[in-house]
Amino acid sequence: MVEINVVMPKLGLTMRSGTIVEWLKKEGDMVRKDEALATIETGKISGEIRSPDDGVLKKILRKSGEEVPVGEIVAVIEKE
Repeated sequence: MVEINVVMPKLGLTMRSGTIVEWLKKEGDMVRKDEALATIETGKISGEIRSPDDGVLKKILRKSGEEVPVGEIVAVIEKE
């Protein structure tokens, strides 16, 4: 099994962090590549954190409402 990190994406040139509004998946859910895992927002825009690959959402590391720097790990997906 391989673990794949899910990171806070950079949605704009000036984006330094984003707030996780809501997780759309829960730990243990199967996810597909590019499927939306969570909704996020910055002061200017909103978007989604998408799955980097197929697998199982093993661990959510950041809660809804938390502000997370771009590039920081927010979840882990396990792929067989």
